Amino acid sequence: MEADENPPDIRSTSALKNQDLSFLQLNVAVLLADYGWYLLCLCIGVYVVLQHLQKKRPRQDQSATPGEVPDPVSVVRRQEALEAARKKMQEELDAKAALFLERQQELEEEKRQQKIEKWESMKEGKSFKGNSRVTQNSDEAGSSTVLKPKSDKKSLRSTGYNPLSGAGGGSCAWRPGRRGPSAGG
Repeated sequence: MEADENPPDIRSTSALKNQDLSFLQLNVAVLLADYGWYLLCLCIGVYVVLQHLQKKRPRQDQSATPGEVPDPVSVVRRQEALEAARKKMQEELDAKAALFLERQQELEEEKRQQKIEKWESMKEGKSFKGNSRVTQNSDEAGSSTVLKPKSDKKSLRSTGYNPLSGAGGGSCAWRPGRRGPSAGG
C-alpha cells in the first residue's frame, strides 16, 4: 500500500516543478538574440512618432479652443493696419509705374528727335553718326576735324597666346614626373 501512495506524490511534485518561469526566460533570451536589433529599431521608431504627435497636439488644442475669443477691437486695429500697409505699397507701386512711364516717353521722344536729325542730315548730304551731340559740338567749335574715339585699349595678353600650346610660359614650364620606379639597377 505504501507503494500506491508514492506515485501520486511524484505526479503532484512534477506538476509544481513545471510552474516555474525558467522556460519563459529561455524563450525571451532566444527572441532577443534573434530579433534584438529589430525590436530596438521598432522601439526607437515608436518613440519618435509619439514625440512628433505630442508636438502637433498642443497646436491643435490652442487653435481649436472655443473659449478664447479674440478681442474685436484688436482685430479691427489689425485689419486697419493691414489695409493701410497695402494702400501705402500700392501708392509706391503707382508712383514707380508713373516714373517708369515718364522715362519711357522721354526715351521715345529722344529716339524720335534722333530720327528727325538723321533724316535732316541725310537730306543735306551729310553722314549721320550715332551720336548727334558730338557733331553739333564740333560744328559749333568751327573745327573741320572729325573726332575719332580713342583706341588705346591694351590687350591683356598677346594675340598669339594659347595656354594649351606650352609655349610662352617662360620659367614656369611644368613637366610630369618619370613613369615607373625610380632609378634602380
